[in-house]
Amino acid sequence: MNKAILVYASMSGNTELMATYIAEGVKEKGVQLDVKECFEIGPEELVSYDGIIIGSYTWGEGELPDELLDFYDEMEHLDFRYKKSAVFGSGSTLYSNYGGAVDLLAEKLKARGAEVIADPLKVELTPNEEDELICKEFGRQFAEKLIAS
Repeated sequence: MNKAILVYASMSGNTELMATYIAEGVKEKGVQLDVKECFEIGPEELVSYDGIIIGSYTWGEGELPDELLDFYDEMEHLDFRYKKSAVFGSGSTLYSNYGGAVDLLAEKLKARGAEVIADPLKVELTPNEEDELICKEFGRQFAEKLIAS
C-alpha cells in the first residue's frame, strides 16, 4: 500500500483549509495519508513515506514563513530519490512573487531527488468553493500518480 504524508504551515488557516481539501482527495483514492503541521514532525521522517506533499503560505515578497525555515533547512541533507511529491499554498497576488514559498519548496524537493508529480498549486488567500474542488482534484491526481508508480 502506498503511504503518503502531507505537511503544512498555516498562519491564518488558509493553507490549513487547502490541506484539508487535498487530504480528502488523496484519501478518496485509498492512499494512507498522515497530515501534520510542520512543527509536529522532523523532516527526516519524510523519507519513510512514498509520497510527500508540503504546503505553506508565502510571507512577504515570496519568503518561507518563520515556522518552516528550520524544517526547510534540515531537508538539505535528506535523500528523496524515488519519492513522489507535490507542493501547495496560499498567497496574495498583491506581491510580485506570488506564492514564492511554494516554488521554493518545489525546488528543494527536486534538488533532494524527489519527483514533483504535479504543478505547484497556489490559491489566492482564502480558498473559495471553486478552490475547494481544485484542491480535492489535486489530491486525487496526486494519489493516482502515486499508486501508478
